[in-house]
Amino acid sequence: MMDQLKHECGIAMIRLRKPLAYYEKKYGTHRYALEKLYLMMEKQHNRGQEGAGLACVKLDQKPGHEYMYREKAEGKDAITKVFQSVYHQIAHPAEDEPEAPVPYIGEMYMGHLRYSTTGKGGLKYVHPFLRRNNWKAKNLCLCGNFNMTNISEVFDFLTSQGQYPRIYSDSYILLELMGHRLDREVERLFAEAQQMGLEGLDITRFIDSHVQIANVLRTTMPHFDGGYVMCGLTGSGEFFAMRDPAGIRPAFYYVDDEVVAVASERPVLQTTFAVDASDICELAPGRAIMVNAAGDLNFEQIIEPAKYQACSFERIYFSRGNDFDIHRERKLLGFQLRDAILKSIDGDIEHSVFSYIPNTAEVAYHGMMDGIRQHCVDIGKPLSLVRSEKVVWKDIKLRTFITEGTSRNNLAAHVYDITFGTVQPGVDNLVVIDDSIVRGTTLRESIIQILDRLHPRKIVIVSSAPQIRYPDFYGIDMSRIGEFIAFQAAVALIEERGMHSLLDEVYEECKIQSQGNPVRRIYEPFTADELNLKMVELLQPATVKTPIELVFQSLEGLHQAIPNHPGDWYFSGKYPTPGGERLCRISYTQWYEARKN
Repeated sequence: MMDQLKHECGIAMIRLRKPLAYYEKKYGTHRYALEKLYLMMEKQHNRGQEGAGLACVKLDQKPGHEYMYREKAEGKDAITKVFQSVYHQIAHPAEDEPEAPVPYIGEMYMGHLRYSTTGKGGLKYVHPFLRRNNWKAKNLCLCGNFNMTNISEVFDFLTSQGQYPRIYSDSYILLELMGHRLDREVERLFAEAQQMGLEGLDITRFIDSHVQIANVLRTTMPHFDGGYVMCGLTGSGEFFAMRDPAGIRPAFYYVDDEVVAVASERPVLQTTFAVDASDICELAPGRAIMVNAAGDLNFEQIIEPAKYQACSFERIYFSRGNDFDIHRERKLLGFQLRDAILKSIDGDIEHSVFSYIPNTAEVAYHGMMDGIRQHCVDIGKPLSLVRSEKVVWKDIKLRTFITEGTSRNNLAAHVYDITFGTVQPGVDNLVVIDDSIVRGTTLRESIIQILDRLHPRKIVIVSSAPQIRYPDFYGIDMSRIGEFIAFQAAVALIEERGMHSLLDEVYEECKIQSQGNPVRRIYEPFTADELNLKMVELLQPATVKTPIELVFQSLEGLHQAIPNHPGDWYFSGKYPTPGGERLCRISYTQWYEARKN
C-alpha cells in the first residue's frame, strides 16, 4: 500500500493447562509459554509498530509476593525491549526478596502490539492496561484489537454513576467499566459465601474459584459499539477473549491438552505450535473463549451475533499473506483485473511491462500475471510475450524528525526507486499493481514521477481493492473523509457540473439524521470511470506528460474473491453498526464546515 495505513493492533494470549513443572520436564525450560508468546508477537509485528506490552499472571501465589506482572515499551523495536527487560528480570531476581517467585514465570500470558488510530501516543496508551486491587479477583488486565465508536456515550454513562475516569480513551474507559462490573461480581460472590457461613480465607478461596467472567462480559460489552477483540486476565486466574458481534475484527484460537492460545491471525498459531490450519478455529462473533482458575475451558455467547461483517481489508492488506486462504484470495483479486487491464492497454501484451508496488501487492501481482498468461493461452499467443519486471523498489524510510512540509515532500519523491532499462521508452506500456489507493499522496509525490523517468508510452496503475470512498472507524487510521482521493474527485466533479447544492443537502441531512449514511449521495451521480478520470487529473503532476490510467477492482469482484469477509463499508458506505454511520456523518460535517471557514 503506497499510502501506509496503521492498523489497530494485534493480540496474543496463552493459558497453560498443566503445572509449570510439566513444561520444564517435557520442554527443558520453565520459559515455555514465554517463548511461545514471543514467537506469536514477532509473527504479528506487522500489526503494530508503535508499542508493545505483555502481562503475566502466576497462580497460587502466597500473600506478600507479586503475582501479576506487566512490561511495556514504545517504538518499532518495542517487542525486543519488552522481552529483554523481562528476561533480565528473570535472570536477576530481586536480592532483597530471596523467597519471592521468579518474575514473569506463570500460567497465563497476554501480549499486545499497538498502532494508534486516534493520534494518541505515549507509554500510557500502550496495552495491556492494569487495574489493581488487594483482592486478587478484582485485579484486571486488559488488551485488545479494537476501536469503539460510541465512547462519548459510555463516558457519560460512567460519569452519571459518579465515576471519574482518569483518561478519555476507549481503552481506559472500557477498563474502568469492566473493572466496575468485576467488582460487582466479586461482591456477589462475597455475599453468597457469607450466606453459606464461610469466613476469612475461605471466603477468598470461594470467590477466586467461582468468578463467572461471562457475567462481567455480559454487563460490560453490550454498552460498546465498534469492532473489537477484547482480551483479559484476572488476578484470580480468569482468562478470556471476546469478539464483537459483527465479527469485524479477527480472532483465532488453538486448544490442546497443554495450552489454550489466542491470536489475531491463523498462521501465527500454526507456526508457533507446529499444527495444521484445520487445528485452528475462528472465534465466532459475539462469543467468548474463557478458561477459569481451575483450567476449565468454556465458550459462551455473550452478545447475539449481528449480520456478519468481517473486515475485507484484513484480507486485502493487513493480515500476513502466508495464510492459505488469504494468499488464494489476494491472487484472485489480481486475476480478476485481467480484462480491465487488457482493455487499458488495448490488448497490446507484446508492448507492455507488468510490475507491482512492493511489498504487500506482490501476491495480487502473481494473480494478475496468471490472468495475463491465461489470456495468452486462450488466444493462442506465446507466453514469452508476457514481460514482468520488478520495476519499483522500496528504497528509504522517510524519517519523522523531518517535519517541514517542503523537505518532507522532496524526500518523499525518493522513498521509492526504479529499475532503469526495464521499459522501452515511448514503446512499452507500464502496468503496476498495488493493493489499494487511499489518499493518493505517495502516487502524486513519488510513484508517478519515478515511473515517468522510464518514459513509458502509458502508465496504468491498478488497485486490487475497489475505490476507497468512506472513512473507517473500527481500527484503521482513515477517519477523515476529505483526505480520500476518491472523495476529492467526487467533490471536484460536483463543482464542475454546478451541483453545489448536493454538498449542502448532504450536510443538512448529516446534521439532522440519527441513522443511515447520507454521504453515499455524494457518489451517486457518477460512474466509477468518471471518478477514475478525475482522480488521474488530481494525481498527475504537472511535469508528467505520460498518459495515466487508473484501474480499480469492482465491488462485485471483491466479494467474488473474498466471499467470507463481506465487511466493505470503506468502499460501499454500508457500515455494520450505528456508531460507524454516526461517525461518517460527523466526518462529512467536519469536512464541510472546515471548507466553509
